[in-house]
Amino acid sequence: MNKDDTKGVGKILSIWDRFREKHPGKAEFFVFLMLSNGITVIQLMLMPILKSLLEQTNLVNIMFQLGQVGSNFDGSPYYIFNYPAGSLGSGGGGGLAYFLAVQITLAIAQVINFFAQRNITFKSTGNIWRAAGWYVIAYILITVGAAVLQGFYKAPIYELFINTWGMGKTGETLADIISMLIYCAVSFWVYYPILKIIFKQK
Repeated sequence: MNKDDTKGVGKILSIWDRFREKHPGKAEFFVFLMLSNGITVIQLMLMPILKSLLEQTNLVNIMFQLGQVGSNFDGSPYYIFNYPAGSLGSGGGGGLAYFLAVQITLAIAQVINFFAQRNITFKSTGNIWRAAGWYVIAYILITVGAAVLQGFYKAPIYELFINTWGMGKTGETLADIISMLIYCAVSFWVYYPILKIIFKQK
């Protein structure tokens, strides 16, 4: 890096420092937004890869349904986590393979998110174990809430891209991305106020 580049970076950092001092709340939210977007990109890359790998196993043929709460409009049982056996491309629900792909992706992303938001966005100096405990509770509640919501949009999105528009495997990948984006958008707005409470400074 030459001298001019160093001066340019120094000027940008100086502007940022002044903005952060004048608008600490807006600066904090901006950092949270940027980190969240970066972690979303990681999820968008990781989830299709994991799903593709797990679909090569027999896990795709194992039905995973958990948490029945009422019924669908057609009278069939409604499950919070509903992954019928068979690949999505063949009209199935992805089975245990899809469930694991989603949950492993989310778990990895949330571990990264915990440390990034704690150390960079909120610069928390509070007890890390207490914060981690509350974060896990928040993660479980948000995951269950997002799974309930997914029951309304997952099947129509995959049906639209794979069959209605006839996009096959490409449509399935696009549906993966859209499903993950919906989850990320929901969790973004839920996590911010929760993290402001969890990541307090002493």
